[in-house]
Amino acid sequence: MSRTPYLLSLPALLLFAGVVVIPLAMTVILTFHDWGQYKGIEPVFILKNWAEVFGDPYFGEMFWRTFRIALIVTVLAALFGAPEAYILNRMKSPWRGLFLLVILGPLLISVVARTLGWALLFGGSSGLVNKALMSLGVISAPLPFMFTETGMVVALVHVLMPYMVLAVWAALQRLDPQIENAAVALGAGPFTVLRRIVLPQAMPGILSGAVIVFALAASAFATPAIIGGRRLKVASTLAYDEFLNTLNWPLGATVAVLLLLALVLIVVGANRLVERRYAQVFG
Repeated sequence: MSRTPYLLSLPALLLFAGVVVIPLAMTVILTFHDWGQYKGIEPVFILKNWAEVFGDPYFGEMFWRTFRIALIVTVLAALFGAPEAYILNRMKSPWRGLFLLVILGPLLISVVARTLGWALLFGGSSGLVNKALMSLGVISAPLPFMFTETGMVVALVHVLMPYMVLAVWAALQRLDPQIENAAVALGAGPFTVLRRIVLPQAMPGILSGAVIVFALAASAFATPAIIGGRRLKVASTLAYDEFLNTLNWPLGATVAVLLLLALVLIVVGANRLVERRYAQVFG
């Protein structure tokens, strides 16, 4: 057997090992070390950090909030992104390119700038939206946005919506519009066409987009850190605080590794579902 493919792949494998595998392995090893405020990190093998994370309800609440927000963001992204992708798929040039640029616009701006924009729009009584609504008499008090789960969900949906739209649009590229026209000619109503023809074709894209959006929402840092602040933490901001504020690196590494393991298990299971769905639809 020729060794040429393995030799050609060796630089990429070494780079992958250097920037991904080795740091992850060191992080996992760090979770079994001890830490003290005065003694620092001690390279001993203990399970104290894992016992603390699994035994303290505080950490359970952080992980539950993380995955709850990620799930809500994923559902909202699917509810709004799938119709957008369908409309985009039915558009003709040059409108398709124009609206595609509008949809991809959030990806062209820094996530920090986008999140700060939401904070300026809704931030307390000084926010532009709250000022406008109160001046019109629609509300009597400012709507809470900063340091709330609602604010985090709104900002994350805006940030991650393009991934859902692109995934569903890619799946709808396989759909022949003539099939819809044939169904209408045979007497099918608009709802029946959507339910029996469009939705089965779009479902693999929706599932693929859901996997991407869920993973990115659960591991997001900048948006929860700005909108949630120190008052409303998720797993990523909790790990950050343990690393840089309390300097308890072993405990922060434990939180980060648990988040990674949970996401890997969820993504692998969802990918199996997506592959099975692709096989059923496009088999």
